[in-house]
Amino acid sequence: MIRLNGHDRIEGELRGAILALGNFDGFHFGHQAVAGKALNWARDEGRPAIIATFDPHPVRFFKPDLPPFRLTSLDQRQRLFADAGASAMLVFEFNAGLAGTTAEDFITALLVERFGAAGVVTGADFTFGKGAKGNIDLLRAVGAAHGLKSEAVRPISDSDDVISSSRIRAALKEGHCEEANRLLTRPFAIQGEVIHGDKNGREFGFPTANIDMGQYLRPKYGIYAVKGRLPDGRVLNGAASLGVRPMFDPPKELLERGSLWPDDRGRTAPFSARGGEVRRSGCAEAADGAGLRAGESVAGLNISVSGEPVEPRRASRSALRQAQG
Repeated sequence: MIRLNGHDRIEGELRGAILALGNFDGFHFGHQAVAGKALNWARDEGRPAIIATFDPHPVRFFKPDLPPFRLTSLDQRQRLFADAGASAMLVFEFNAGLAGTTAEDFITALLVERFGAAGVVTGADFTFGKGAKGNIDLLRAVGAAHGLKSEAVRPISDSDDVISSSRIRAALKEGHCEEANRLLTRPFAIQGEVIHGDKNGREFGFPTANIDMGQYLRPKYGIYAVKGRLPDGRVLNGAASLGVRPMFDPPKELLERGSLWPDDRGRTAPFSARGGEVRRSGCAEAADGAGLRAGESVAGLNISVSGEPVEPRRASRSALRQAQG
Protein backbone atom coordinates (compact mmCIF):
# COMPACT_ATOMS: atom_id res chain seq x y z
CA MET A 1 0.00 0.00 0.00
CA ILE A 2 1.19 3.52 -0.83
CA ARG A 3 2.36 5.78 2.02
CA LEU A 4 1.72 9.45 1.25
CA ASN A 5 3.52 12.38 2.86
CA GLY A 6 1.23 15.09 4.20
CA HIS A 7 3.61 17.74 2.84
CA ASP A 8 3.01 16.63 -0.77
CA ARG A 9 0.17 17.40 -3.14
CA ILE A 10 -1.88 14.36 -4.12
CA GLU A 11 -2.19 13.91 -7.86
CA GLY A 12 -3.45 11.28 -10.25
CA GLU A 13 -5.84 8.49 -9.36
CA LEU A 14 -5.74 9.17 -5.62
CA ARG A 15 -7.07 12.69 -6.01
CA GLY A 16 -10.78 12.85 -5.25
CA ALA A 17 -10.51 10.21 -2.52
CA ILE A 18 -12.62 9.69 0.56
CA LEU A 19 -10.40 10.38 3.57
CA ALA A 20 -10.67 8.80 7.03
CA LEU A 21 -9.10 11.35 9.38
CA GLY A 22 -7.83 10.65 12.89
CA ASN A 23 -4.87 9.67 15.03
CA PHE A 24 -5.81 5.97 14.85
CA ASP A 25 -3.15 4.90 17.37
CA GLY A 26 -4.02 1.27 18.03
CA PHE A 27 -6.59 1.17 15.21
CA HIS A 28 -9.05 -0.33 17.67
CA PHE A 29 -12.71 -1.21 17.19
CA GLY A 30 -13.82 2.44 17.29
CA HIS A 31 -11.17 3.52 14.79
CA GLN A 32 -12.18 0.69 12.50
CA ALA A 33 -15.74 2.02 12.49
CA VAL A 34 -14.50 5.42 11.23
CA ALA A 35 -12.30 3.81 8.58
CA GLY A 36 -15.09 1.40 7.63
CA LYS A 37 -17.50 4.24 6.93
CA ALA A 38 -14.92 5.92 4.69
CA LEU A 39 -14.17 2.67 2.87
CA ASN A 40 -17.86 1.96 2.25
CA TRP A 41 -18.44 5.52 1.03
CA ALA A 42 -15.49 5.28 -1.35
CA ARG A 43 -16.65 1.92 -2.62
CA ASP A 44 -20.18 3.19 -3.27
CA GLU A 45 -18.89 6.11 -5.33
CA GLY A 46 -16.03 4.26 -7.04
CA ARG A 47 -13.39 6.40 -5.35
CA PRO A 48 -10.08 5.55 -3.67
CA ALA A 49 -10.04 5.45 0.12
CA ILE A 50 -7.20 6.98 2.13
CA ILE A 51 -6.68 6.61 5.88
CA ALA A 52 -4.78 9.54 7.42
CA THR A 53 -2.80 9.48 10.64
CA PHE A 54 -0.46 11.77 12.57
CA ASP A 55 3.18 11.04 13.42
CA PRO A 56 4.43 11.88 15.93
CA HIS A 57 1.24 11.78 17.97
CA PRO A 58 0.03 15.36 18.69
CA VAL A 59 0.21 14.66 22.43
CA ARG A 60 3.92 13.82 22.07
CA PHE A 61 4.52 17.16 20.33
CA PHE A 62 2.83 19.21 23.05
CA LYS A 63 4.06 17.08 25.97
CA PRO A 64 7.46 15.67 24.94
CA ASP A 65 8.32 14.48 28.46
CA LEU A 66 5.38 12.08 28.78
CA PRO A 67 6.30 8.40 29.25
CA PRO A 68 5.99 6.25 26.11
CA PHE A 69 2.35 5.57 25.20
CA ARG A 70 2.23 4.38 21.58
CA LEU A 71 0.05 1.36 20.80
CA THR A 72 1.19 1.03 17.17
CA SER A 73 4.15 2.09 15.07
CA LEU A 74 3.71 3.77 11.70
CA ASP A 75 4.63 0.55 9.91
CA GLN A 76 2.06 -1.38 11.93
CA ARG A 77 -0.63 1.15 11.11
CA GLN A 78 0.22 0.90 7.43
CA ARG A 79 -0.28 -2.87 7.52
CA LEU A 80 -3.52 -2.52 9.47
CA PHE A 81 -4.86 0.12 7.06
CA ALA A 82 -3.95 -2.05 4.08
CA ASP A 83 -5.69 -5.05 5.63
CA ALA A 84 -8.78 -2.89 6.14
CA GLY A 85 -8.84 -2.18 2.39
CA ALA A 86 -7.45 1.36 2.10
CA SER A 87 -5.82 2.48 -1.13
CA ALA A 88 -3.18 4.53 0.69
CA MET A 89 -2.05 5.85 4.05
CA LEU A 90 -1.55 9.60 4.45
CA VAL A 91 0.89 10.68 7.18
CA PHE A 92 0.68 14.16 8.68
CA GLU A 93 3.99 15.08 10.28
CA PHE A 94 2.86 16.83 13.44
CA ASN A 95 5.29 19.71 13.88
CA ALA A 96 5.14 23.40 14.79
CA GLY A 97 3.87 24.31 11.34
CA LEU A 98 0.93 21.92 11.49
CA ALA A 99 0.20 22.83 15.11
CA GLY A 100 -0.05 26.49 14.08
CA THR A 101 -2.35 25.87 11.10
CA THR A 102 -5.82 27.24 11.70
CA ALA A 103 -8.73 24.86 11.43
CA GLU A 104 -10.06 26.78 8.43
CA ASP A 105 -6.71 26.53 6.61
CA PHE A 106 -6.45 22.86 7.49
CA ILE A 107 -9.72 22.32 5.62
CA THR A 108 -9.17 24.59 2.62
CA ALA A 109 -5.40 24.52 2.09
CA LEU A 110 -4.77 20.89 3.01
CA LEU A 111 -7.88 18.75 2.65
CA VAL A 112 -9.27 20.56 -0.40
CA GLU A 113 -6.32 22.12 -2.26
CA ARG A 114 -3.38 19.87 -1.41
CA PHE A 115 -5.11 16.50 -1.13
CA GLY A 116 -8.17 17.06 -3.33
CA ALA A 117 -10.41 15.05 -1.01
CA ALA A 118 -14.01 14.57 -2.09
CA GLY A 119 -15.17 13.51 1.36
CA VAL A 120 -13.88 13.19 4.92
CA VAL A 121 -14.95 10.88 7.75
CA THR A 122 -13.88 11.56 11.34
CA GLY A 123 -14.89 10.53 14.81
CA ALA A 124 -17.58 12.79 16.24
CA ASP A 125 -15.18 13.97 18.96
CA PHE A 126 -12.15 14.53 16.68
CA THR A 127 -10.58 18.02 16.82
CA PHE A 128 -7.96 19.64 14.61
CA GLY A 129 -6.26 22.93 13.80
CA LYS A 130 -4.59 25.54 15.99
CA GLY A 131 -5.91 25.36 19.53
CA ALA A 132 -8.01 22.31 18.54
CA LYS A 133 -10.67 24.74 17.27
CA GLY A 134 -11.73 22.49 14.41
CA ASN A 135 -14.52 19.94 14.78
CA ILE A 136 -17.09 18.17 12.64
CA ASP A 137 -19.41 21.19 12.60
CA LEU A 138 -16.70 23.49 11.25
CA LEU A 139 -15.58 20.80 8.82
CA ARG A 140 -19.09 20.55 7.40
CA ALA A 141 -19.63 24.30 7.22
CA VAL A 142 -16.31 25.30 5.65
CA GLY A 143 -15.95 22.16 3.57
CA ALA A 144 -19.39 22.48 1.97
CA ALA A 145 -18.42 25.85 0.53
CA HIS A 146 -15.52 24.14 -1.27
CA GLY A 147 -17.29 20.99 -2.41
CA LEU A 148 -16.00 18.85 0.44
CA LYS A 149 -18.51 16.52 2.09
CA SER A 150 -18.05 15.37 5.66
CA GLU A 151 -19.42 12.60 7.87
CA ALA A 152 -18.86 11.74 11.53
CA VAL A 153 -19.01 8.45 13.43
CA ARG A 154 -20.23 8.50 17.01
CA PRO A 155 -18.03 6.89 19.68
CA ILE A 156 -18.43 3.11 19.85
CA SER A 157 -19.20 1.68 23.28
CA ASP A 158 -19.41 -1.76 24.80
CA SER A 159 -21.26 -2.71 27.98
CA ASP A 160 -18.67 -0.92 30.12
CA ASP A 161 -17.66 2.33 28.43
CA VAL A 162 -16.56 4.06 25.22
CA ILE A 163 -13.87 2.13 23.36
CA SER A 164 -10.78 4.35 23.27
CA SER A 165 -7.00 4.21 23.06
CA SER A 166 -6.79 5.59 26.59
CA ARG A 167 -8.90 2.73 27.90
CA ILE A 168 -6.70 0.20 26.13
CA ARG A 169 -3.54 1.77 27.54
CA ALA A 170 -4.97 1.61 31.04
CA ALA A 171 -5.88 -2.06 30.62
CA LEU A 172 -2.38 -2.97 29.43
CA LYS A 173 -0.69 -1.09 32.27
CA GLU A 174 -2.90 -2.92 34.76
CA GLY A 175 -2.13 -6.29 33.17
CA HIS A 176 -5.68 -6.80 31.87
CA CYS A 177 -4.50 -8.26 28.61
CA GLU A 178 -7.68 -9.95 27.45
CA GLU A 179 -9.58 -6.68 27.88
CA ALA A 180 -7.03 -4.70 25.86
CA ASN A 181 -6.89 -7.25 23.07
CA ARG A 182 -10.68 -7.48 22.89
CA LEU A 183 -10.90 -3.73 22.35
CA LEU A 184 -8.04 -3.77 19.84
CA THR A 185 -9.67 -6.77 18.07
CA ARG A 186 -6.21 -8.43 17.99
CA PRO A 187 -3.21 -8.99 20.28
CA PHE A 188 -1.21 -5.93 21.32
CA ALA A 189 1.95 -6.03 19.19
CA ILE A 190 5.45 -4.64 19.59
CA GLN A 191 7.81 -4.25 16.64
CA GLY A 192 11.49 -3.61 17.22
CA GLU A 193 15.06 -4.69 16.65
CA VAL A 194 16.98 -7.23 18.67
CA ILE A 195 19.84 -5.55 20.56
CA HIS A 196 22.90 -6.85 22.39
CA GLY A 197 22.60 -7.82 26.06
CA ASP A 198 25.30 -9.14 28.36
CA LYS A 199 25.14 -12.62 26.74
CA ASN A 200 24.88 -14.35 30.12
CA GLY A 201 22.07 -16.48 28.74
CA ARG A 202 24.42 -18.10 26.24
CA GLU A 203 26.84 -19.06 29.00
CA PHE A 204 24.03 -20.85 30.82
CA GLY A 205 22.80 -22.49 27.64
CA PHE A 206 19.64 -20.36 27.50
CA PRO A 207 20.28 -17.62 24.91
CA THR A 208 17.72 -14.81 24.77
CA ALA A 209 16.84 -11.93 22.45
CA ASN A 210 16.49 -8.39 23.84
CA ILE A 211 14.04 -6.09 22.08
CA ASP A 212 14.03 -2.34 22.72
CA MET A 213 10.54 -1.10 23.63
CA GLY A 214 11.11 2.30 22.02
CA GLN A 215 8.04 4.55 22.15
CA TYR A 216 5.60 1.72 22.88
CA LEU A 217 3.44 1.78 25.96
CA ARG A 218 4.87 -0.43 28.70
CA PRO A 219 2.39 -3.11 29.73
CA LYS A 220 2.57 -4.44 33.28
CA TYR A 221 5.99 -5.94 33.97
CA GLY A 222 6.14 -9.70 34.19
CA ILE A 223 6.88 -12.94 32.38
CA TYR A 224 4.64 -13.95 29.55
CA ALA A 225 4.07 -17.27 27.83
CA VAL A 226 4.18 -16.61 24.11
CA LYS A 227 3.65 -18.23 20.73
CA GLY A 228 6.00 -17.44 17.88
CA ARG A 229 4.59 -17.39 14.38
CA LEU A 230 7.28 -17.53 11.69
CA PRO A 231 6.85 -16.21 8.13
CA ASP A 232 6.65 -19.76 6.79
CA GLY A 233 3.64 -20.48 9.01
CA ARG A 234 5.35 -22.43 11.80
CA VAL A 235 4.04 -21.74 15.31
CA LEU A 236 6.41 -22.05 18.28
CA ASN A 237 5.72 -21.74 22.00
CA GLY A 238 7.97 -19.66 24.20
CA ALA A 239 8.35 -17.14 26.99
CA ALA A 240 9.18 -13.43 27.20
CA SER A 241 10.06 -11.21 30.12
CA LEU A 242 9.11 -7.53 30.13
CA GLY A 243 10.98 -5.31 32.58
CA VAL A 244 14.11 -3.32 33.37
CA ARG A 245 17.41 -5.00 32.47
CA PRO A 246 20.06 -3.72 34.93
CA MET A 247 23.03 -5.01 32.89
CA PHE A 248 22.60 -2.06 30.49
CA ASP A 249 24.22 1.27 31.38
CA PRO A 250 21.96 3.04 32.08
CA PRO A 251 19.41 0.28 32.94
CA LYS A 252 17.00 -0.22 30.07
CA GLU A 253 13.41 -1.37 29.67
CA LEU A 254 13.36 -4.38 27.37
CA LEU A 255 11.19 -7.18 26.16
CA GLU A 256 13.44 -10.24 26.46
CA ARG A 257 12.28 -13.14 24.36
CA GLY A 258 13.62 -16.46 25.54
CA SER A 259 12.30 -19.97 25.16
CA LEU A 260 10.88 -21.73 22.13
CA TRP A 261 9.33 -25.17 22.15
CA PRO A 262 7.89 -27.41 19.42
CA ASP A 263 4.58 -26.56 17.88
CA ASP A 264 1.60 -28.92 17.83
CA ARG A 265 3.30 -31.02 15.17
CA GLY A 266 6.39 -31.54 17.30
CA ARG A 267 8.71 -29.42 15.19
CA THR A 268 11.29 -26.99 16.54
CA ALA A 269 13.13 -24.14 14.87
CA PRO A 270 15.14 -21.09 15.92
CA PHE A 271 13.21 -17.82 15.99
CA SER A 272 15.60 -16.22 13.51
CA ALA A 273 13.60 -15.09 10.50
CA ARG A 274 12.59 -11.51 9.88
CA GLY A 275 8.91 -10.91 10.37
CA GLY A 276 8.48 -13.16 13.39
CA GLU A 277 5.38 -12.69 15.51
CA VAL A 278 4.93 -13.59 19.17
CA ARG A 279 1.67 -13.89 21.08
CA ARG A 280 1.20 -14.36 24.82
CA SER A 281 -1.24 -17.02 25.92
CA GLY A 282 -0.40 -17.36 29.59
CA CYS A 283 2.53 -16.96 32.00
CA ALA A 284 5.75 -18.92 32.18
CA GLU A 285 9.43 -18.73 33.02
CA ALA A 286 12.06 -18.41 30.33
CA ALA A 287 13.88 -21.49 29.13
CA ASP A 288 16.06 -22.32 26.15
CA GLY A 289 16.45 -21.42 22.49
CA ALA A 290 16.81 -17.98 20.95
CA GLY A 291 18.24 -17.59 17.45
CA LEU A 292 17.49 -13.92 16.83
CA ARG A 293 20.61 -11.88 16.17
CA ALA A 294 21.36 -8.29 17.15
CA GLY A 295 20.07 -5.84 14.56
CA GLU A 296 17.52 -8.29 13.16
CA SER A 297 14.03 -6.87 12.79
CA VAL A 298 11.07 -8.44 14.54
CA ALA A 299 7.89 -7.54 12.68
CA GLY A 300 5.61 -8.18 15.63
CA LEU A 301 5.81 -9.27 19.21
CA ASN A 302 2.22 -9.74 20.26
CA ILE A 303 1.90 -9.75 24.02
CA SER A 304 -0.88 -10.86 26.31
CA VAL A 305 -3.63 -12.87 24.72
CA SER A 306 -5.13 -13.90 28.05
CA GLY A 307 -4.63 -13.84 31.78
CA GLU A 308 -2.23 -11.64 33.73
CA PRO A 309 1.58 -11.49 33.70
CA VAL A 310 3.50 -13.40 36.36
CA GLU A 311 6.15 -11.53 38.35
CA PRO A 312 9.61 -12.97 37.59
CA ARG A 313 10.16 -14.22 41.16
CA ARG A 314 6.86 -16.09 41.09
CA ALA A 315 7.37 -17.84 37.74
CA SER A 316 7.52 -21.59 38.21
CA ARG A 317 8.28 -24.75 36.31
CA SER A 318 4.61 -25.67 36.62
CA ALA A 319 3.74 -22.47 34.78
CA LEU A 320 6.32 -23.38 32.18
CA ARG A 321 4.73 -26.79 31.70
CA GLN A 322 1.31 -25.15 31.47
CA ALA A 323 2.51 -22.85 28.71
CA GLN A 324 3.97 -25.79 26.82
CA GLY A 325 0.65 -27.61 27.07
